Amino acid sequence: MLSKFFQIPVNHMNRQRLWLLILASLLILLSWWGVMVARSGLVVRSLECDTVPMLYVAPQTTEKIPGVLVAHGYAGSKQLMLGYAEVLAHSGYAVMLWDFGGHGANTTPLERGSLQQDLDKAYQALLAQPEVDPTRLALVGHSMGSGAVMSAGIRDVNRFAATVAVSPTGAGVTPQVPRNLQMQAGSGEGRFVENAQRLLQQAGGENSNLAEGRGRSLIVIPNVEHITILFSNASHQAALQWLNATFGLPTRNSYVDRRMLWYALHLFAWLIALSAIAPILRLPSSSGKVSVPAWRRWGGIILTPFLATGALTALNRGIEIQSLGGVLVGSAIAIWFLVAGTVWLSVLFRLPRPTIRSIGLGIALFALLWVGFGLMAQFVWLQWWLIPARLKLWPFLSLACVPWFLAAGIAQQDIGVGKRLLWWLVQSVVIVGGFILTIQVLPQLSFIYLVFPVFPIFIAILSFAAAQLKDVWAYALGSALFFGWAIAAAFPLAG
Repeated sequence: MLSKFFQIPVNHMNRQRLWLLILASLLILLSWWGVMVARSGLVVRSLECDTVPMLYVAPQTTEKIPGVLVAHGYAGSKQLMLGYAEVLAHSGYAVMLWDFGGHGANTTPLERGSLQQDLDKAYQALLAQPEVDPTRLALVGHSMGSGAVMSAGIRDVNRFAATVAVSPTGAGVTPQVPRNLQMQAGSGEGRFVENAQRLLQQAGGENSNLAEGRGRSLIVIPNVEHITILFSNASHQAALQWLNATFGLPTRNSYVDRRMLWYALHLFAWLIALSAIAPILRLPSSSGKVSVPAWRRWGGIILTPFLATGALTALNRGIEIQSLGGVLVGSAIAIWFLVAGTVWLSVLFRLPRPTIRSIGLGIALFALLWVGFGLMAQFVWLQWWLIPARLKLWPFLSLACVPWFLAAGIAQQDIGVGKRLLWWLVQSVVIVGGFILTIQVLPQLSFIYLVFPVFPIFIAILSFAAAQLKDVWAYALGSALFFGWAIAAAFPLAG
C-alpha cells in the first residue's frame, strides 16, 4: 500500500543506497551502545516530588557517598546537566537533577521564589536516597541555576560544603559565604567572565583554604561559550576536582563524558539514512517546481529581518511579547519567522501547489528528523518528549514557521552543492542578524543571544533534507513541524 502511495520502484534501491542504509543502521546501533555504556555501573532513577520532575544518578554502591544538587539554567532542563551528573557519579557522587518551574517536564509556572522552592524539594529528595551521606553535600548550577545554588549556599551555609557556579549570574556572596565557591565561565561568553570576576572580588578573591570553607576560585574554560561549556570536559573535571578537594577524596578514575559525540554520530547516521531512501521517495517529474528570478530570491530574504523586527516591535506595544502564546521568548521567535517568511513569500510571488504526496513526504521527513535529532537527545541533553502543556503549543508554533521554510525551499530549488552552502550561510546570517536587530529594539528578548549558535546547525540539517527530497512542500512541512517542536521543547512555559 505504501509503495503504491509513494510509487516506489523496487529496483530504485540499488546496491550503493542499500550499503548506505546498512551503514546508517550500524552507526545508529553503535551510537546507542555508546550512550548506554556510559551509564554502566550507575543507578539512574526518575522521580517526581511535589510536581517537580527529577533524575537521580549515582554509582552502584553500598557505602554512603557525597550528594550533589545540579541545577540547570534558563530554557534548560535536567537533561542538559547530565554531563556533570555522569562525570560526578562515575567518580563516587550521588547527583540529583531536576526541572525548574516552567522548564522541561515541569508544568508549574516559573515565579519569584520558585527556584529556591524547587531546589529545596530536590534537596529533600536527595536526602531520601539510600546512597547519600547527608553530612557531605554540594551544589552545582549553570546560569540561572548558578544564582539559585549560590543563594542556597548563602542561606544554608552549614548545609552545603561547596558550590560550583558555571556561567554565574548574581548572588550576595561574601568572603564567608557560600562555603568553597568555584566559578567557571567560558572564554566565549565575555559578559559572564566579567561578572564572575566581579563576584570573585566581592567574595574576597582567590583563596585555597577549603578546610575552613573559605576556598575561592575562578576558572575560564577555553574555547566554549554559554551553551557549549556544559559539554566541556574541562568544565566537568574542574568541578570534580573542586569537590574532591573539598571532601578530601582522591580522583578515582578518568571518566570523560563522550555522550555528545555518540549523539552527533546518531544524527549523522539518520541523515545518511535519509540520503539513501530519499531518491526512492522523490517525485518522478518536476511537478511542484516554480521558476523564480534570482532578484526575487535574494531581495526577499534581505527584506525579512527588518520587517520581522518591525512587526515584533509594533506587537510589543499592545502585549508582552516575551510571554506571548504561553511560552517565554519562543513564541516571539515563531512570530519573527512567520512575518519574515510571509514577506519572503510575497516577494517570491510564486507558490507551488501542495499535493497529498508532498504532505505525506513532509510528515515522513518530520518523523525521521524527530527520531534522528530528538530520540537520543531525550537521554543525552534535551527534554524532547513534550508534556501535554507543550504539545498543545506545537501546532501553532509549527504553523508560524511554515512560510519561512516554504520560501527557503522555493529559493533553493534546482541548485548545486556550492549554491546550497551559500544559501545556508545567507540564511544563518539573516536569522542571526535579524535577531541581533530585534534584541537591540526589544531587550526583553535578549536570551535569544545565547542560542545564536543553534540556528546555523538547524538550518544546515534542514538544508541537507531539502537537497535530498527536492520537494518544496515536503521540505517546508517537515522542517516547520520539526522546528516548531524544538521551540516547544526548549523554551520555558509562561505562567
